[in-house]
Amino acid sequence: QVQLVESGGGLVQAGASLRLSCAVSGRTFRSSGMGWFRQAPGKEREFVAEISGSGAVTNYADSAKGRFTISRDYAKNTVYLQMNSLKPEDTAVYYCAVRVYGQSRTTPTDFAYWGQGTQVTVSS
Repeated sequence: QVQLVESGGGLVQAGASLRLSCAVSGRTFRSSGMGWFRQAPGKEREFVAEISGSGAVTNYADSAKGRFTISRDYAKNTVYLQMNSLKPEDTAVYYCAVRVYGQSRTTPTDFAYWGQGTQVTVSS
């Protein structure tokens, strides 16, 4: 059974940093892209970042560029999201997922095996 478990969220002040982790168990996805999404209250789930199966290619939402860094550790079967210079508008539940369709679209429907999410709250 495939399971993705996110961790690392918390309550921080604006300008602080957090590193989110997504531990994958039950299967390895060495050839699959892995993505991070977030969902704020009353809003749709939105793309944050993705890393390719090889780890050589990354893609970020405009809101994340220059502040967030996605990486993956194949030995630990874990994907990370380093978030720096956090802003109150980054407040959301953050989810990781596996790309199962396509290669370029970044909609939630192209991803599967969603974790339960980890809450990130940034105070001003």
